[in-house]
Amino acid sequence: MLIDSHQHTNWLGTDAAGVVKNMDAAGIDVSWLLTWEVPEGEYDPVYFKSFDPRRIGMPFEDVVRACERFPNRFVAGYAPDPRRPDAIERLEAAVKMHRVRVYGELKLRILFDDPDAVCMFRKCGELGLPVVFHIDIPQKQRPAPPQRDYWYCVDIDRLETVLKLCPDTVFVGHAPGFWRHISGDGYTAESAYPKGEVTPGGRVPELLRKYKNLYADLSAGSGLTAISRPPEGQGRNFLIEFQDRLLFGRDNFDHRLMEFLKAQDLPKDAWDRITHGNALKLVPLDAR
Repeated sequence: MLIDSHQHTNWLGTDAAGVVKNMDAAGIDVSWLLTWEVPEGEYDPVYFKSFDPRRIGMPFEDVVRACERFPNRFVAGYAPDPRRPDAIERLEAAVKMHRVRVYGELKLRILFDDPDAVCMFRKCGELGLPVVFHIDIPQKQRPAPPQRDYWYCVDIDRLETVLKLCPDTVFVGHAPGFWRHISGDGYTAESAYPKGEVTPGGRVPELLRKYKNLYADLSAGSGLTAISRPPEGQGRNFLIEFQDRLLFGRDNFDHRLMEFLKAQDLPKDAWDRITHGNALKLVPLDAR
């Protein structure tokens, strides 16, 4: 079995039917279909290359329609902005009415330990929803006006605070600001996607060892870049050590991650956990 724990519809020119067609080609049985609820002023205009410019983010309505059309292929995700006064009530209604099973994708210009966010995270723990979050860190040099620095969910140290404050909630790390910390140079790397040698002291492995409520998805260029960095074999060692906390995911429609995983010749237990077992532990399919 193969579960994609990080996917979207109406993204990169692909509607729900297109996602299912691509899943079939990739041998993927089920995908977690996530929203991105973001205020217009926090929406990085670079995404107009990937989305219809008449729309902002990834609305929940698209997820609902896709899940109604393909109920056996998608798990519904929804992440209302926790700063909204009605955010928790909206989430509870979505769980009841539309069988939402994942809170995601959280991708906002908000500090990770914001009090409203912490309240939402605790509610997710009560509801049994894993929290899929995206971290992008501020650039070292702020863009010249009128551009702005589109950081999201800063930062890895505030994540540790939340892991302590919300021990009953499972968090799933994602994106460049998270995966750069596979290495000890995560705080100083010049690139959002560093490719140099992985050095000891990375915050991601440290936090995974310390907090059982932290998971990570391997999706997008950030996850694959992290586990592909030298020295040779570090990625395989990482996959094996944290096999019970890693999720296969794509956040796109290519096959590069699967090709990399196949090349690692992982033990069967590790392969099964990463490709579907961990996702099933967090979101049993009979509970959709």
